[in-house]
Amino acid sequence: MATLPVYPWRLAPDGLATRRQLRVAGLRPGGQDVVAQLERPRRRRTALTAFLYRVDRALPVRPMTPAKTAALDRANAARRTCPACRTDAGYVIPVSLGTCVPCAYPEGAPDGA
Repeated sequence: MATLPVYPWRLAPDGLATRRQLRVAGLRPGGQDVVAQLERPRRRRTALTAFLYRVDRALPVRPMTPAKTAALDRANAARRTCPACRTDAGYVIPVSLGTCVPCAYPEGAPDGA
């Protein structure tokens, strides 16, 4: 098995991009294999690695269908709905609280806030 070429951070050749860079350009890898790696050095831990794909082989991102849009809207609404009072909190309910702020602290805000 051949090893992939490794480039230092910010020094990848033109024509190669990470998944995030492809997404910003409205593209996706489209099933192609990884062609190189990008490494970002870290002081105390191991280096961060990002995989690089060829831009000329990338495909356009698939458009959202009405069904996917509706499912995403329902999922986001569920994240905003308080399980205790069943109202839309207007924000994503923190997992650490599990309920909206008024239900989590009925006597008022905690002293730290």
